Amino acid sequence: MKRWVLLAVGIVLILIGAVWTGQGAGWITGSFMTGAKLWFLIGLLCLIAGIGLVFTTLRRPRAKAE
Repeated sequence: MKRWVLLAVGIVLILIGAVWTGQGAGWITGSFMTGAKLWFLIGLLCLIAGIGLVFTTLRRPRAKAE
């Protein structure tokens, strides 16, 4: 898979995870997810997965063009 695709997926996971974590913690209101511990945990998992994906994508050496 191309690096930019993995990087984009990681960034999207970080953004979604941050919003879901904020809603689950009650920091962002106006949704059925507000204050729900389940959405806090799901958001936290997405956030951690996104950070890991971005980190590993940026640390992997670039493939040499042949």
